[in-house]
Formats: sequence, structure tokens, C-alpha cells
Amino acid sequence: MRYAHTVEQVRAAERELLARVPEGTLMQRAAHGLTQAVVELLGRAYGARVLLLVGSGDNGGDALYAGALLARRGCGVEAVLLSERVHEGGLEALRRAGGRTVDEPSRRPDVVVDGIVGIGGRPGLKPEAERALAQVEGVPVVAVDVPSGVDVDTGRVDGPHVRADLTVTFGTHKAAHLVDPAAEACGVVHLVDIGLDLPPAEVEALQAEDVARLVPRPRPQDHKYTRGVVGVRAGSAEYPGAGLLSVAGAACGLAGMVRYVGDDPVADRVRQAHPEVVGAGRVQAWVVGSGGGERADEALAQALADEVPTVVDADALKHVRRGPADLVLTPHAGELAAMLGRERAEIEGDPLGWARHTAEEYAAVVVLKGRHTVTARPDGRVRVTTTGTPWLATAGAGDVLGGVVGALLAAGLEPFDAASVGSWLHGAAATLASGGGPLVATEVARALPAVVRDLPQP
Repeated sequence: MRYAHTVEQVRAAERELLARVPEGTLMQRAAHGLTQAVVELLGRAYGARVLLLVGSGDNGGDALYAGALLARRGCGVEAVLLSERVHEGGLEALRRAGGRTVDEPSRRPDVVVDGIVGIGGRPGLKPEAERALAQVEGVPVVAVDVPSGVDVDTGRVDGPHVRADLTVTFGTHKAAHLVDPAAEACGVVHLVDIGLDLPPAEVEALQAEDVARLVPRPRPQDHKYTRGVVGVRAGSAEYPGAGLLSVAGAACGLAGMVRYVGDDPVADRVRQAHPEVVGAGRVQAWVVGSGGGERADEALAQALADEVPTVVDADALKHVRRGPADLVLTPHAGELAAMLGRERAEIEGDPLGWARHTAEEYAAVVVLKGRHTVTARPDGRVRVTTTGTPWLATAGAGDVLGGVVGALLAAGLEPFDAASVGSWLHGAAATLASGGGPLVATEVARALPAVVRDLPQP
């Protein structure tokens, strides 16, 4: 599991560790990790030109000590000090190693180290920092802990901020490393272990080993009914493909049986494409709404009457109410904006906050789809999906996702696990099917069995 702790949790863990180790130990650990990451990015040390942008916080000290280590390895290191108060020990170490402070770089650097604002800083950048960044536009940037200017605990971006190619963080990930839009500004994130003892985190990201442990696997004595039956009420004469794609996701093999309930001609097309799918009957979970059109409210009411876990997507979302059933809501930002009476830009600017708000408001698990999908429980716990590819932004992909989550619900996973595992598998299947190129939603569904097969042994 990849955990994202809050600034308060990190600070408390740092204080506890500092009471047990010599002064300066944490900063030296961070500086060594940062140095190694910069050298790996550059591909060399000797002769490379490094520019440090240094603010007043501890991450400025990390940058200065790393600059000293880089200078000792043969880099030409210059530092632009963006505050009258910087870490004195780090500045002295840099100068002793042959680095120097400048008002602006003497030559175009090979890499810029962003030590402007640390995890305790407020969003946005001061004008002098913006000017310093503008002078080196186009140069690869390594951010210390987080890109300066982003909101660390929420992932929001309010105003100017650094866009890093690589972010080197210490001790643990933070929400800004996982949650967009800040996560997009981080580039590749590299974690350096500095020995922090941290409590449980409310924001996390599943890894392949976690998914392998959670995915339901058939026992020798299982049959199609004990493995779970998922029902699909999706598609319409206007949008028949949505029904087909929802069934394709549900029929990925994770549940023992799929039932489709809908009118012709969609039902006929489903039977032709998926002869293993049967008609109405008892189910352990429902998938409702994709392409449901004007009758989505009726389909939702019929599904909820069974009082089983239900995935609610697309057209059915406008009819959902806070209720006693185990609901999984799967909106994209536009659909969530319509549900809440907000602007889409508001949702996209704070997906973590709005996913949590909606989960509490509806007493449901909410899967807010996006580049990094956010799955939230009513109690505030969150999982962020980091699998996937930009090619997944294609028509019908969300229909497939709803089917996969429904299959996992029917197979016995709790709604939060079903939603987050389904999202992870969906992203991984898209990456596999894409192979770096375009794909369509049906290819995502077809790739799901291979992704499950290739998971590490639990």
C-alpha cells in the first residue's frame, strides 16, 4: 500500500524521531536521498550544472545540503536565495564545497532543484520565485518534498506553482503526490525513507500486492452461484452500447454469473455478444444507469428494491438519494457537478474534497473518475487510483468500470474494496490493452482477465 500522510502527521513523526537521533540527522538523510535522485536524473554528476532555488524552510536546507554533496561530486552548483532567512548550516556547507550564491544563473543549468516552499508552506508562489522560475523555463525541475505552491494536504492548486519532472519526498507520500491537480505537477515521485514511524493514513493507493490479496478467487468447492451473481440494468434503444459495455465489464470472470435485465433490442444484442449472460433472477449486486436514458429512474428503483449493493452510474446518478442500501456512485466530474449544483471546474480543482463531501452527503462510496480516480468512504477514508493511461479517456470506459465494480460486489467484497480494486484493475487493463497507443472500451474489458492472472501470488 502507498500511504499519504498529512503534514501534521509528518511533523509529529519528525519531532518524535528528532528526540532520538543526533541533530541534523533527518536533513542529512533527506539530502543524501535527494542528491542520488538528481544524479540519476542527470545520468552523471561531474560537469553537470545545478541551480538551487532556495526558500526559508527546511526543504531549502535539504536543497543546500544536497547542493554541497553535488558540488563535491563535481557538479557546478549555484543557489538563488529567495528569502533573507535561509538555513545557515546548509548555506555554509554549500559554500565550503565550492558552490556559490547568485542573483541569477550564470549559465543555463542542466537541472533546477526546487527548494522554494516546503510542506508547511501555503499555496501559491511569491513574485520573486515566479521570476526565478521564468529564467529557467524548459529546464528539468526536481522538487524537494512537493512542488512549491501546491496545497499539500488537499492536492489543490491555487495560483502559480512549480511543475516538476521529478519530486523527491521524504518519509511518506502526501496527498499532493497522489491527488490531482497537484499530483500532475509532481511528475515522477521518488520516496526516500528517513526512518519515520507513522500512524495509519486516511489517503492511500493500492499496489499490485494489495489488489492480489483482495481479489476474490474461487475455491475448489465453489460453483457459479457461490461465486456471486451480478445483475445489469443498463443501456437503452438510444444507447445500446452502454448496456453491452456494462455487461462486458461485469462478465470479466470475477463473478460466477451475469444477469441482464432490459428491453429489446439491447437484450438481444447482449445475448448475441455474451451468450453466457442470462435473464432476470436473484442477484447479489446490481449495476444500474449507464445509457439508461429516460427510464434510468425506474431501473434504479427496481434495483434498490432488492436491497443488495448497487453501482449507480451515468443517467441514474441524477435520481439517487441518500439511502440505506450499500451504494457505489461512479460519477465523472461533470456528473458530480450536476448532482451537487456546482461548476465542473470546482470539482476538478478539488477532487479529494468533493469526493469526500459527496460520500458523506449520500452515505455511499463515491468513485470520482479522473486521471487519478478518487474513491471515498463516508467516514473520509480515501483510495486513489494511480494505474491507467491517458488513452483511457474514451467513450464507454466508465460503463466497463461499473460492470467490474458490480462483479466484485457480487463476489463478496465490501463496497469500498470493490470500488477501489475495480478502479485499479480497470486502469491496469487499459494500460495493458493500450500498449502505449489508442484503445477502445471493449479492449479494456477483454484485458481484465489477463491483469488478474498476472497479479502477484497473494
